[in-house]
Amino acid sequence: MAPPVSLRRQVAKRAGHRCEYCGLAQEGQAATFHLDHIVPIFARGKTVLDNLALACINCSLRKGARQTATDPQTGRSARLFHPRQQKWNHHFRWAGEKIIGITAVGRGTISALGLNSGENEIIRSFERILGRHPPPGHL
Repeated sequence: MAPPVSLRRQVAKRAGHRCEYCGLAQEGQAATFHLDHIVPIFARGKTVLDNLALACINCSLRKGARQTATDPQTGRSARLFHPRQQKWNHHFRWAGEKIIGITAVGRGTISALGLNSGENEIIRSFERILGRHPPPGHL
């Protein structure tokens, strides 16, 4: 069952109409961003405002029902970034079009969601030309 339209609007507005994982703007994208259950339904996550994040198609599909990933630096399991409980700038930094993980959460999330794929970096370079990169609040 799809969430009510009013809930989708609240999530999108709170996110500034950007993916809460990679910062991509919904503006200019052909596909409508997904509502991601941060804690997946199978893990008893609810379809409520506090458990939903706006996610671009790439981040949404790569995240799926995952809650953890391997930190490539340590080889240990780390929780994925939780947009409701954590601040983006505490786990990530920008280096041009590339996202740098500064914690196990950041590094694991980058790896699991493929945040630095070649396609993503190309999109960000165009977003920079259009004045939409880096995202506000992600500096």
